[in-house]
Amino acid sequence: MTVPAERKLVQDLLNSPRLSLYANQIQTVLNEEARRRQAFYEEITEDDKAEFINGEIIYHSPVKLRHSCASGHLYRLLSSYVMARDLGWVGYEKILVSLTRNDYEPDICYFGQEKARQFRPDQMCFPAPDFVAEVLSDSTEQYDRGVKFDDYAAHGVMEYWIVDPDMETIEQYCLQGDGYELAIKAQTGEMKSCAIPGFTIPVRAVFDERENQAALRGLMRHA
Repeated sequence: MTVPAERKLVQDLLNSPRLSLYANQIQTVLNEEARRRQAFYEEITEDDKAEFINGEIIYHSPVKLRHSCASGHLYRLLSSYVMARDLGWVGYEKILVSLTRNDYEPDICYFGQEKARQFRPDQMCFPAPDFVAEVLSDSTEQYDRGVKFDDYAAHGVMEYWIVDPDMETIEQYCLQGDGYELAIKAQTGEMKSCAIPGFTIPVRAVFDERENQAALRGLMRHA
C-alpha cells in the first residue's frame, strides 16, 4: 500500500461513525500480539533465525550458498569501511531490530555513531537502523518487498538495499519524506550510499569474490 493510500485509509477511519468500534477491535488484536510478542522474546534462543511479524513467529530456513556469499561480501565491505572510519556499528544476520509492532533480523544493518554509542554489550533488541540490506530468498521476498519495506520507511531507516543473488542486482531505496524512492537498480556500475558517508562500492563486489577483494583493498587504501 502506498503512503497516499494509507493516509486516505486513516482519514476514512477517522471520519467513520464506527471509529470507536474499530478502535476496540484493533486494541484487542494489539493486546493479543503483545502477549505473543513477549512469549517470542522468552522462547527464542541465539540459535534461532526468527522474526515476529504481525503477530506471527516466522522461522527462516537455511540459505543457499549464493545468498550467503552475497551477504558476506557486503558485510565485509561495509563493516571494514565503518570500523576503519569509526562511523558507528554494523550488524549481521542475528541482530533483532525491534520496531513498534514487529521484530526483524535483517541480513545487514548499520547504526550511526549517535545510536551505536548507546548500545550495551548484553543488548539483544535494537532500534531502527540507519541502513538495512536484505538479501532475497524464495521464502523471504514477500516480507522484504512488503511489510519490511513499509515498516523500515515508517521508522525512519534512511536507506534500504534489496539484494537479489539470483539476478545479481541491487535495488537502492532512499527515504524521501515518509516513503522510499528507488534511487537505482543495477547489475553493474557503482552503488553510492545515501546514509553512510562516503561509502561507494562496485555492484559486482557483492557477487564476485575477486571484485570484492579488489573493492576491499580500495576502501582500506583510502581509510
